[in-house]
Amino acid sequence: MTESCIAVLDIGKTNKKILAYDEDLNILTSAVEKIDEVERNGLLSDNVEDIRRFFFGKLAEINREYPVKAISISAHGATFACVDEDGELTVPQVSYTNDPGEEFHEQFYQDFGDPAELQKETATPNFNLLLNAAKGIYFVKQKFPDDFARTKYILNYNTYFGYLLTGVASSEHTYVGCHTYLWDFHNNCPSSVACKMGVDKLLPTPVTRPWDVVGKISPAVAEETGLSPETIVAHGLHDSNAALVPYMCTVNDDFVLNSTGTWCVDMHEMEKVEFAEEELGKTVFYNLNAWGRPVKTSIFLGGAEFETYLQILQQIHGKFASPEFDPALCQKLINEKNCFIMPGVTPGTGQFPESRARVIEGDKEYPLEDIKNGKVVPEFMKDLLRAISVLDLSLVVQNTVALDRVDMKDGLPMFTEGGFRKDDTYNKLLAGYYPDSRYCLTNLEEASAAGAAICGKCALEGVDLTDAGNWVTIETEQVEPPAITSFEQYKDAFLEQL
Repeated sequence: MTESCIAVLDIGKTNKKILAYDEDLNILTSAVEKIDEVERNGLLSDNVEDIRRFFFGKLAEINREYPVKAISISAHGATFACVDEDGELTVPQVSYTNDPGEEFHEQFYQDFGDPAELQKETATPNFNLLLNAAKGIYFVKQKFPDDFARTKYILNYNTYFGYLLTGVASSEHTYVGCHTYLWDFHNNCPSSVACKMGVDKLLPTPVTRPWDVVGKISPAVAEETGLSPETIVAHGLHDSNAALVPYMCTVNDDFVLNSTGTWCVDMHEMEKVEFAEEELGKTVFYNLNAWGRPVKTSIFLGGAEFETYLQILQQIHGKFASPEFDPALCQKLINEKNCFIMPGVTPGTGQFPESRARVIEGDKEYPLEDIKNGKVVPEFMKDLLRAISVLDLSLVVQNTVALDRVDMKDGLPMFTEGGFRKDDTYNKLLAGYYPDSRYCLTNLEEASAAGAAICGKCALEGVDLTDAGNWVTIETEQVEPPAITSFEQYKDAFLEQL
């Protein structure tokens, strides 16, 4: 008998993945394709046509081997689709990577309110580019007023693909509540921004749960893909919240998830939404998790910073394997407190938006651009092990600040997933900073897809996500904290340089 499957559309910004899971949530097969943005009339847009073509073609292929019973969706943030009565896009699906200019941002806040007050209401920080969905909507509303006027629905990115599959327009709370400026976290309704902009009525209601069924695939999709007309589609969810689902299903205690990659994302479920005064204006915000509960979140471009300096070090030293943790060297660097790699590879982001990317060695400062251009090489960067250790120290300091801002306390369990799981020095230093915490690395390779698959299985079986814990197993490897001392003093010296 041919095994049936749950298909997950995992929509990353660059890589689009489709994964087929069996009923025990094991991956049967997968495919990935890099689909870049396209430029049209001077604007970058997500290539919806090619993304659709990839997913629908792969659904047909998978279905021939593993009949698809259910489809679930995980999607990156800050993206939306405006559709008309016939389901066609009224305006381009403008990418959040477009830079509308400083004047645009100033006008946005003049029209909709002070950034700090909006952060309190909508749990959303002021991102640059169009990383807030409300700013993206405001942009296309100004840029294409006549076309936008034909819009019947504004759909989140995950529910847009649900719409392509079923023809049913819907909203889902993890995406509405993900740094969009569109949701009032205190009153659970469209925000003042959505109402002032006049788009609150364009957001489909009610706002539903990720494991609720949108509907069955449309007859046209069934004919195109060969899938059974009885195939159901779950709403799915925003990717960071999807990555949190397996942990929420299996960990009974309070914990923090440290998800690492280009963006390092720290997430901690909280009872209510509130910000310390010094967090306002920083990239600290709240998501709504799969259950609709607030998750305090802080982010910084840790992976991007690591890759930037890795390329520089490869230019100096050639290709190399990442060196092992050297506790004596790290302790020496901590004690000396005179070598620092300061954040700001992408200006205006992270926990230190005002920081300038530079390297500090003793009383000398070296701008990142001068180092990248080969004009200067700081002395410590000529020693590969020393350079990698300073880089990891910098990332760990930034990470502890981000963790502080989601109320991480020593003694609270923490799980690290993603790219930095393989960086021994980073993990030993972070474990050493929280010596009383159970600090674990996890084996969850496709966390966002796994979270979406769990929701798909719930939809298929009519089970509440709260009861899905016995389906999920996460293997963990505990990192023993090294006997590192005076890290707090190094951190204070680092912060003084800002």
